[in-house]
Amino acid sequence: MSNGNESCMFRDGAEFVACIFHAFEEWSGLGPLEDYLSYLEYLAWVFTPLVVVFILPFLIVILLYLSILFLHVYKHKNQLREAYSNNMWDGARKTLATLWDGHGFIWHGYEIHGMEKIPDEGAALIVYYHGAIPIDYYYFLANVIIQKGRIVHSVADHFLFKVPGFKLLLEVFSVIHGPQEECVKALKSGHLLGISPGGVREALLSDETYPLLWGKRRGFAQVAIDSKVPIIPMFTQNVREGFRSLGGLSFFRWSYEKFRVPMAPVYGGFPVKFRTYLGDPIPYDPNISAAELAEKTNQAVQALIDRHQIIPGNVLRALLERFHSRHKEK
Repeated sequence: MSNGNESCMFRDGAEFVACIFHAFEEWSGLGPLEDYLSYLEYLAWVFTPLVVVFILPFLIVILLYLSILFLHVYKHKNQLREAYSNNMWDGARKTLATLWDGHGFIWHGYEIHGMEKIPDEGAALIVYYHGAIPIDYYYFLANVIIQKGRIVHSVADHFLFKVPGFKLLLEVFSVIHGPQEECVKALKSGHLLGISPGGVREALLSDETYPLLWGKRRGFAQVAIDSKVPIIPMFTQNVREGFRSLGGLSFFRWSYEKFRVPMAPVYGGFPVKFRTYLGDPIPYDPNISAAELAEKTNQAVQALIDRHQIIPGNVLRALLERFHSRHKEK
């Protein structure tokens, strides 16, 4: 092997490697590589104990939380055994509900206030504020399955039905894409139905000031009138602090308004305190129009926001609420 006028001769593998290092040193002009390797070895020797010191407690914490999750599932073992003996999908739903409830309990200290307002039987339309990711709604669905033994049918955006692999999940949990006829059919069959009038638009474009972005949508109100069912307003405190969207930026707002594709990045997953509040049911009134009922429902959800959410939302404050029970209450 040669480099310019110099020759590098070698008789075995060790000399060959040394030759390669020497050639690289001359080419890069960095000087002896042994010095750099020794320095890296020194850094590894210094920082490895520090990394281990911090990683081991972290792994122990993860193990503890997995233990809590296991115990949370085991606590409901009798319900799960009964569910699987009756119906395979009922058992699957209760298992997933228990897992989601455990996740909400561990990661967000999730609470529901007003669960007694959800009827044990009979239909009702549940109208809620849509977070950037409606994880609070998933926790709510899980709790209704566990505490009430009922499935809340849900209305979701069309794009969700195009996501690969989601079809079975949506079918098992009775999610529909929202034609009014299907909604009325579900309610007239005695089911609970959940819908967010703001939908994906509210998920992407709303922010920590919690504006309701319903526009002139009143189809949900017409569904309630046609089905002759009450509307139950719902809001989750700090849902915007758990996950946030960049949809308010001009480019993402324009792209959504233009193409109706939810392209805005969502970030977060912060373990903030979540409290879901269910308002007083708005009873069926044959003498009210869909526009009037939509406005009345909007005011009811807004009242829950005004009563339970400090505006603007703050991630640090929401995190600190995990450690004390005080919350906004007018």
